[in-house]
Formats: sequence, C-alpha cells, structure tokens
Amino acid sequence: ETLKAFDQEVNAFVDYMFGPRDARVRGWFLLDSYLPTFFLTGAYLLCIWLGNKFMKNRPPFSLRPHLIVYNLGITLLSFYMLIELILATWEGGYNLQCQNLHSAGEADIRVAKVLWWYYFSKVIEFMDTIFFVLRKKSSQITFLHVYHHATMFNIWWCVLNWIPCGQSFFGPTLNSFIHVLMYSYYGLSVIPSMRKYLWWKKYLTQAQLIQFLLTIVHTLSAAVKPCGFPFGCLMFQSSYMATLVILFINFYIKTYRKAPSRTAVKETPATTEIKNGFHKDYFAAANGLQNNKKAQ
Repeated sequence: ETLKAFDQEVNAFVDYMFGPRDARVRGWFLLDSYLPTFFLTGAYLLCIWLGNKFMKNRPPFSLRPHLIVYNLGITLLSFYMLIELILATWEGGYNLQCQNLHSAGEADIRVAKVLWWYYFSKVIEFMDTIFFVLRKKSSQITFLHVYHHATMFNIWWCVLNWIPCGQSFFGPTLNSFIHVLMYSYYGLSVIPSMRKYLWWKKYLTQAQLIQFLLTIVHTLSAAVKPCGFPFGCLMFQSSYMATLVILFINFYIKTYRKAPSRTAVKETPATTEIKNGFHKDYFAAANGLQNNKKAQ
C-alpha cells in the first residue's frame, strides 16, 4: 500500500509537470507508471558499482558467445526499427521539416509502436555496461557512456507518454541506422579473425556526431517553422543533444587526436633493440652484475 501510494504521488507530480499524457499509449507495457523506469535505472547504476567491486580481485570473463548473440540481437532489432520507421512515416506522409502528433491517423500509431520498441531497447542496452564490468573493461565505462545510457531510457519514457509520434520519429530513425553499424562492429570485434577488417571505428564515431548534429537541426527546424509540435519538447531535445555533441567531441579528441607523449616516443626504440635474441637491458643488467662481482 505504501508503494502504491508513492507510485500515485510520483505519477501525479509528473502529470502536473508535463500535463495530460497521450491517450493512445495508455496501458502499454512500462508506460503508465514512472517507477519501473526509475527503479531499472537505479538497478543499472547499482550493478555498475557493485559489479566493479565484485570483479576487482577476479579474472575477467570472456563471454564471447554471449557477446556475439547479444550484438547480433541488437543489430537485428535496430534494423527492424529502421525499416519500420521509414515505412510508417512514408505511409503517413510525414513532413520531414515538421510533423505534428495527430494528423497521420493509423500511421501515428504505427510510429508510436516502433518508438515503444526504441524505448525498450534502451533498457536492453544496459547490458553494454554490464558486459564491460564482467570483462573488466573499466576504461570503457566513462561518464559519457553511463550518462547516455541512463538518461536515454528515462527521456524516452517521457517521449512515449507525451510525444510518441510526429517529430519524434527522426532521431530514432538515424540512431537505429547508426546502431546497425555500431553493434555489427561490436559483434565482429569479438571474433579475433575479423579484427583486422575493423579499421572503421573512427568513422563510426564521426557518424555518431553527425547523427546528433542532424537531429539538432531537424528539431530546431520545427521551432523555426512550427506545426503544432510542443515547443518545450523541441528545446529540451536540442539541449540534450548539445550535451551529447560536447561529450562526444571530447571523447573523439582524447581517443583519436592525442599526440604520442615524449616518454612513449623515447621508450619505443628500447622495445625493439634486440641483440642475439636478447633485449639490450638484459646485457646492461648482466654487465652490472659482473662488475659488482669483480669489485667484491
């Protein structure tokens, strides 16, 4: 009863903040109450913290078969969402510049159903981080990574409840295309024999940045020439995408533009100077040992 009362208070507050929800998605799985989305996000963050503690003194798991199946599954789901969004918006005669929430009839419902899968895919993608934890890939668990995963799941709960179609279609369409490429890359990278063909990671990051910029332009186009889509939602989406652009640019610079340090340059020749099958440091140590013996 306490949880039920708390649930009612939370949802009443959310409704007060954002106004009446879209009646077309009432009763859809996970949408009527915010608490499941909130608790799943909390469980995700808790798993990262506890998982890192659990794995601290343990060897990393390989998980190669699991990763192949997981990445293949996300790739296929992303491909389905991409095709279905293209077909649904084409059927509804969606306006690329600005599309409202109610003029396309059944096509709007079709778009909303695909966007529900897009929202649900965000909780599935929490496994990206869990796999990093189990494989002890701590360098991959950045602020950008966790921020993006945690916020997207919550934002899309709001999108599905208040703006489940119309102008909301564009970002997921682009993102589904990027995810087809991205999860294909991740799946192939697990197979050692395929790694030599994966030279295009840098361009994948560039494509993600272009995706965010295009989404901002598309969102603001509806603000410049309105069609009835909520203005506040347009401003929020543009602002959120701007944070992703900033974080991704920072990631790109650190990952691909970092110049080799002087120390690394100085150390590089030492790793390659081999004489008669032995590293030069071996002879330096041996000579030092011999000299010490002579002195004694």
